[in-house]
Amino acid sequence: MPAVVVTATRQESALMNLAGNTGQVSEEEVELLNADHITEALGRISGVNIQRGNGAESLVALRSPVLTGPGAAGAFLFMEDSIPLRAAAFANNNGLAEPHFEMAGSIEVVKGPGSALYGSNAVHGLFNVLSRDPSSELEREIGLTLGSDDLYKVRGTVSNSSGDHAYRISFSGTEDSGWREESGLGQQKLTVRHDYDADDTNSFKTIFSVFNLNQETAGFIKSDDPKAYEDSDLMETNPDSDAYRDWWSLRLSTRWDHDMADGGLLSLTPYLRSNEMEFRQHYLPSRAIEENEHQSVGLLAAYYMDVDGGHEVIWGTDVEFTQGSLRQEQERSSYAFFGNKLRQQGVHYDYEVDAVTIAPYVHAEWQLSEKLIATTGLRYEHVRYDYDNKVASGTGLADGSDSQCTDFPHAILPGTYSGPCLYKRPEDRKDHFSDLSPKLGLVYHLSDTQAVFANLSRGHRAPQVTDLYRLQNQQEVGEMDSENLDSLEVGIRGESGLVSYELSAFFMKKDNFFFRDSAGLNVTDGKTKHRGLEASVMLPFGESFDLAANYTYAIHKYDFDNASSGVVNGNYVDTAPKHLANVRVGWDFKDDSRAELEWNHVSRYFLDPSNAHEYDGHDVVNLRVNTQINPSVTLNAQIRNLLDEEYADRADFAFGDYRFFPAQGRNIQVGASISF
Repeated sequence: MPAVVVTATRQESALMNLAGNTGQVSEEEVELLNADHITEALGRISGVNIQRGNGAESLVALRSPVLTGPGAAGAFLFMEDSIPLRAAAFANNNGLAEPHFEMAGSIEVVKGPGSALYGSNAVHGLFNVLSRDPSSELEREIGLTLGSDDLYKVRGTVSNSSGDHAYRISFSGTEDSGWREESGLGQQKLTVRHDYDADDTNSFKTIFSVFNLNQETAGFIKSDDPKAYEDSDLMETNPDSDAYRDWWSLRLSTRWDHDMADGGLLSLTPYLRSNEMEFRQHYLPSRAIEENEHQSVGLLAAYYMDVDGGHEVIWGTDVEFTQGSLRQEQERSSYAFFGNKLRQQGVHYDYEVDAVTIAPYVHAEWQLSEKLIATTGLRYEHVRYDYDNKVASGTGLADGSDSQCTDFPHAILPGTYSGPCLYKRPEDRKDHFSDLSPKLGLVYHLSDTQAVFANLSRGHRAPQVTDLYRLQNQQEVGEMDSENLDSLEVGIRGESGLVSYELSAFFMKKDNFFFRDSAGLNVTDGKTKHRGLEASVMLPFGESFDLAANYTYAIHKYDFDNASSGVVNGNYVDTAPKHLANVRVGWDFKDDSRAELEWNHVSRYFLDPSNAHEYDGHDVVNLRVNTQINPSVTLNAQIRNLLDEEYADRADFAFGDYRFFPAQGRNIQVGASISF
């Protein structure tokens, strides 16, 4: 169990003093995994369930169902070195592809609403990929990995320190031909970090990151057979051979820490980000092309002060300005699909949005007694959007020439259909949202190595710009409100003999849940309830063997009725398995050499809000080994899906069909890294 984490307060904090739950993947685990996808790392943390789409894509669950579509954007906060990867109002479901997890110093996951230091989007929790520290001596390493189905990976790092300066340059690249037809990707990442200790009172940490992805996407396999994923020949096909995703981003930040004369610490972190993406919406009937981008400038300002009596207080303000745009255009001719839903050909949406966020906060830790610590926090967040529609408003065509989709031919069935067009564009407008996020936590130390904790907190997210301005014809303009989640958590962590452990229980309620149902309709006022147990344990056996296990039991249910979506109060939320488990047996068979056998379990889950269709779940076994041949050469190998299980990385039921993102069968990777 890690002794120190960073994410809770944006600086190092003792895990035993945290009134909440933080999971961590260490640098040593990152090296052992040599992961293609961040899913492989985060599956080692209880409460996390990430379903992989194709290529770099994924959908996330963290003390939640696997959230999709509009409901997923902004439900989780994705960060790199404690700075959000995207602006709060411009989240992307696949955002965990961006950070440089392949060369991370560690990955931290805060479960449940974030502290007062983190606002909009930290609803169910947050993910923070931390860069590696520079080395004190010259370090140069490069590695190459070859895998099944023409997979090639390269990664490397160069680092050194000289006087008050230290740097690290890390890079990684992947060329994957894909195991499904007409699929594959090319991906490149670069991180440059420079640390500078100017004098005894001033230090600087500057980080520059670049990400690029060019992906030929294999889409869902659709079938009326609930076990179609067991047909390996069918699963290798790609019904969406024209689907793709092109995506790049860059980020630049500098953190300046200044020790004040009164003993406090002033921390200022200005940052810039730019992000562009183009892809085909192969998962929707329109198969439209979406182009989106946004550019941001922001500042994280905080003042850390110690108060007599062992108390600590953080005062801060986050400020950000973002300019973003989105264009969505349908190439195919318009047609009806379930309930006379007519999708107009041509431009669906074309808009620009300026967004401003201002968020002052205070976070404090009070040493109430030798053994009892209280944590309090309060964040006020104000978000303002200035929306500029570039095409005709309403539900007609983009040029305003037709107010109704009347007598439009069906592209599949004979005849014509009449009714309102599906896509609705608001007129130019301004919107603003203000939210408070309070937190109260208690930690009681039973001993030097064991502590119990309780945490009561609220998470929120202001509506995404796509929630507000990419509407459907059944929605009213301006009807949305911020999503809120109230969370209560209790737990115990510590060490007992050789065993390290953590056990926690949580209960959460969420209001104003925005999601798209299995018929493709937007629901804006959903309510859900979530409760569960999480456990993690690590036990060494002798000097060479160890056992690590993570287990999650969770119940996620709808707390409202919505007849058009098939939602009945008390139904299980779709894509929410009750049981998740990850068990690893490790063997350190010699110095700097390790083998690991891993078992992942996902229980059955429902595929639609009406709970009429379900997926049976699966069990997957992986084997990995790293061995150092000499001080300069390390070999690595792994067999994924060792037992060649036929299963789906993702399953759902939508638009009248079972849909699967099939998982790859048994596959092998071998590689070597050289230090010089």
